[in-house]
Amino acid sequence: AYAGVMDFETGLRLVQQRGQAMQDASDAAPSAMVSILGLDQEKVESLCDQARGEGESLRVANLLCPGNIAVSGSNDACERVVDLAHNAGAMRVVPLAVAGAFHTDLMQPAVDPLRDALANAAMSAPRIPVISNVNAQAHDDPEKIKQLLIAQIVSPVRWEDCVRRLLAMDIDRFYEVGPGRVLRGLL
Repeated sequence: AYAGVMDFETGLRLVQQRGQAMQDASDAAPSAMVSILGLDQEKVESLCDQARGEGESLRVANLLCPGNIAVSGSNDACERVVDLAHNAGAMRVVPLAVAGAFHTDLMQPAVDPLRDALANAAMSAPRIPVISNVNAQAHDDPEKIKQLLIAQIVSPVRWEDCVRRLLAMDIDRFYEVGPGRVLRGLL
């Protein structure tokens, strides 16, 4: 909305529809997320491979900043990765209080409802580049932005890469909108 791709009302409606679709997906497949601090991406991916049981999902979901990675997946796999991460020397391992395994294949049931909602949403070219957290690239095509909003449901959040992209674009002022200071801390 800030970039002018959609109006504020459309943005609110889409956030509500996306949230409901993701909640429905979470209710259909009980799952969790775990924050792992102090290990690099390669090590966390290896731990996910070790913790994932037959027919289970577990993968990197959020690449937040160096040494701060969240994983999402099946409940049992998340429980196993907690122990594995502690044993691998993680500084801290925190099961997150969330409804489900966001940014993984377990959110696939939310894709079609969001696609349907976006199909009817009026979107315009942005007045400033929109950085997608799917690929940390700047985008100005409304149809590509729609595709990325859909992909974002099942794709890892590349927050660190997005911040690095903004810094490479000589963006040096950031504002955190909303409660708390999580993003400020990550930045």
